[in-house]
Amino acid sequence: MPPLSEAIEPRAVESGAVREHLGSVLLSIGLHVGIVVAFVALTLVSSDHSTSPHATAPVNAVVVDAQAVRSYQQAKAQRAQEQAMLAAQASQAAAAARAAEEAKAAQAQAEQQARIAAEARAATEAQAAAEARAAEEATRAAAEKSRAEAQARAKAEAQAAVEAAARKAQEKRAAEDRAAAEAKAAEARRLADAQARADREAELKRQIADEEHIDAIASGPLGDRYKAMIGAAIVRAWIKPPSARVGVDCLVQVTQVPGGEVTSAHVTRCNGDAAVRQSIENAVLKASPLPDPPDPALFQRNFEIEFKPDE
Repeated sequence: MPPLSEAIEPRAVESGAVREHLGSVLLSIGLHVGIVVAFVALTLVSSDHSTSPHATAPVNAVVVDAQAVRSYQQAKAQRAQEQAMLAAQASQAAAAARAAEEAKAAQAQAEQQARIAAEARAATEAQAAAEARAAEEATRAAAEKSRAEAQARAKAEAQAAVEAAARKAQEKRAAEDRAAAEAKAAEARRLADAQARADREAELKRQIADEEHIDAIASGPLGDRYKAMIGAAIVRAWIKPPSARVGVDCLVQVTQVPGGEVTSAHVTRCNGDAAVRQSIENAVLKASPLPDPPDPALFQRNFEIEFKPDE
């Protein structure tokens, strides 16, 4: 859009040309009016001189010269013509003056309208310039907003990428830690299983050794001695019933706790009647606590003893 001064300058030149032309017209009209006024003044002066007392004095002549009459009539007609011409020129001058005034008024009105139009155009151009500046500002603001949003998106994407990489690294470390922990746990389980197997094998060996030792002791003199001590205690505690015959031979299942305290006694095989069976069970319970074994390895929580009181 051209600047306001460039838009107004041709109109200002055009208005100056109009004013210059109207000035020339007014100057010409003024000159003509001046000439007409001067001519009318000279005519009036001449008329006064012709009608002065010296010129209009009554002539006492009786005979009038026809040539003088014609001259007088011609002069009078010329004066009438000149007066009509002067009147016409005065009317033309007045009309020209009115035209000049009207032209001047039209020029003033044209100049005012031109000024109003120029001001309106200037206001329109200013408004258009303001709107253009506002549109440019809006475009610049939209571009700035778009750049800011793009930068924010890029920053968010970069942050998301960093966080994703961090999560991936953390997940990798966690997976490695889990794998290491699982491997360590598997190794620990393997070692525990190996230790358990070794413990079981050692316990089995110990039990086998103990059993072998117990069997060796039980089948040896100490075992016989321990059984004899228990049998003697039961016989001492036995109250023989009337139905018991000579040669009683019964097998008793005994349960004891460390210290020899008997917790149960049950005759599993016997050649006597029910009274004999009951009396033997009562004798075992009565003999509690049973004698301590000569070797702790001989202690058994559950054992069987043959009851033969007659031997």
